Amino acid sequence: MAKHTRVVGIAAPLPLNNLDTDQIMPKQFLLGIDKSGLARGVLYDLRTLADGTPDATFVLNRPAYRDARILVGGANFGCGSSREHAVWGLQQAGIEAVIAPSFGEIFYFNALNNRLLLIGLAPADVATLAELIDDPAQSLLTIDVERQQVVAANGQTFAFDLPPRQKHMFMEGLDMIGMTLRDRDAIAAFEARHRDDAPWMQIDLPRQQRTA
Repeated sequence: MAKHTRVVGIAAPLPLNNLDTDQIMPKQFLLGIDKSGLARGVLYDLRTLADGTPDATFVLNRPAYRDARILVGGANFGCGSSREHAVWGLQQAGIEAVIAPSFGEIFYFNALNNRLLLIGLAPADVATLAELIDDPAQSLLTIDVERQQVVAANGQTFAFDLPPRQKHMFMEGLDMIGMTLRDRDAIAAFEARHRDDAPWMQIDLPRQQRTA
């Protein structure tokens, strides 16, 4: 994964409180056994009419916001079930960051562990941003992860907090596996100590099983 310190792009206002993961990624799009093809399901019931045609009034279907890379959402964004597909789908749809007053706890860590950037701001600040970007001419936002600031098109800045571990993962281009592999030497040393300290717990597998 590439290293980067900023997300710059069009931000779309999606001021819906309690937008849950079932709405972000409806169940009928969870039929595959891998992560592919999820973009078409993102916010499907909001994006489409009953006959399956696009709803022209929905923000992400409007020409000015079709290429949005940032969502400015409502409180408790991503509540509901723990489905990680909601995170993967948003990313496949081109969303790199979500700004909201609060997030569902499981969704929050699912997102950050997959490097979907979640930014929590005070409700008043989110309302200010949402009002600003409702004007397409003011919809460009910059999220400076290194400085922990959101910079609006008019120059306003909004400071945010980010857990140090997740900040490091985002900036260094690491997912959870990559982060764990950085400790491979310490893990190997622990395994060696454990074998020496508790040899009775070791299972002497046939060579082909040990190397499989």
